[in-house]
Amino acid sequence: MTSSGRFQVLRASTRPATAWLNGGGVTREVAGFPAGARLDAFDWRVSLADVASAGPFSPFPGIDRVITLVEGAGMALTVDGAERLVDAPFRPFAFSGDATTDCRLLAGPVVDFNVMTRRGRVEATVDLSTAPAAVGVPDGSTALLVCLAGTATLDGVELARYDAALIDGSGTYELQPDGTTAVVTFRTAAA
Repeated sequence: MTSSGRFQVLRASTRPATAWLNGGGVTREVAGFPAGARLDAFDWRVSLADVASAGPFSPFPGIDRVITLVEGAGMALTVDGAERLVDAPFRPFAFSGDATTDCRLLAGPVVDFNVMTRRGRVEATVDLSTAPAAVGVPDGSTALLVCLAGTATLDGVELARYDAALIDGSGTYELQPDGTTAVVTFRTAAA
């Protein structure tokens, strides 16, 4: 992790892979809050997952989830009995962590981008940027930018594929993606 003075850079090369209990893949946590919180205690958590085989998703009661296909042909998710194809890259799909969810791979392994927030505490928006943009971070919000394809530059700092920038202060930041960059904004949930 390095700091540009305005944000922290989280390099993909420093992330450990954690094997799933069911053996169906591995997860690499990009960032979470509070830092180092267990899976039952985070307010928000962002990760990249290598999904190697079909199977059930772990339940996350009280968690809202957004999943985005990054690599591979995609998957069919059955969420509380209703099938949804997640087969187009860079199209976020939101669902409840309370739902019984099963995954069927369409044609081999995939990599997906996961955003999870604790319902009633934190809300998130997930936007995908492919063109230069001024990224505004409002007071009281946190933003996480993750380069999902190609490279990106944020205020002159280069991000390689899967590198991230954590912005924990309000302001405007210049994003220059050469590919696709996820811009995730976290804010306290409305009461």
